[in-house]
Amino acid sequence: MSNSSVRQGLSKKSASPLLGSFLKTLSHLSVWIYAAALALPIYYVVISSMKTNQEIFLSPASLPKNWSLANYSLAWEAASLGDGLINSSIVVFFSLAINLALAIPAAFAIARSESRLSRALSGLFAAGFLIPPFAALVATVLLSIWLELFHTKLFLILYYPAMTMPLAVLLLTQYMRSIPKELAESAKIDGASQLQILVHIYIPLSRPAIVSVVVVNFINLWNEYLFALIVAGPKVSNQTVQVALPTLTGVYTSDYGLLAAGTVISLVPVYLVYAILQRRLEGALAAGAVKG
Repeated sequence: MSNSSVRQGLSKKSASPLLGSFLKTLSHLSVWIYAAALALPIYYVVISSMKTNQEIFLSPASLPKNWSLANYSLAWEAASLGDGLINSSIVVFFSLAINLALAIPAAFAIARSESRLSRALSGLFAAGFLIPPFAALVATVLLSIWLELFHTKLFLILYYPAMTMPLAVLLLTQYMRSIPKELAESAKIDGASQLQILVHIYIPLSRPAIVSVVVVNFINLWNEYLFALIVAGPKVSNQTVQVALPTLTGVYTSDYGLLAAGTVISLVPVYLVYAILQRRLEGALAAGAVKG
């Protein structure tokens, strides 16, 4: 072996640890930059909720001079955020329950079958992503009027599961297809029915995917505004927290600290749900990566 080839081999060996260290440092730096990009808006909203308009405009990034929760109490009373939180919780909870009750059996049936009908149904649910929600607004309003459920929470509870069904069915179907069919076949040999196979095998093994569906749909439904405003209406007894929040601009037109306080209040349930389901969601992502 020539000296030049030996030197080239040594240079490659010495360069690879340096390259690995550089890539590791770059990846860590990217993570911190991404975390800062997510944290800065939250920091700005929280500190703005304790400031006056003058403080917000003169020193937007600095901490409040006087740490006061007056904006929170005023926003809570002025926009009836308490009623809005209760209405949103009721609508989202029952919508998610109906969504899972329909999506889990549908995904189970599609995943277990290899017929043309199952492929057609899977394509039909996928086509649901191609239709923007606002395109069905007029038809939805007419349907709510025909059912005599216009300006009621009940129609939202019935409509939201249909709106979130495509995502739930597709995610659950793909996950259930990764479950070994031998488990179901052995259970069937032991005399288990399709319902027992679903309840005792597929649902427990699909918990990571179910948690993912719950988290994603919870965020989407909690933040939904258009249908909640038009279909449920602006009455305090019906309005969700997202409909109640903009009323602060009508009562206190330019009080940005008040708006920030209302925004923080509306975000608290989202962070609580994510904090509770965080470990299960991380487990779902890890399980999906291993199965993939």
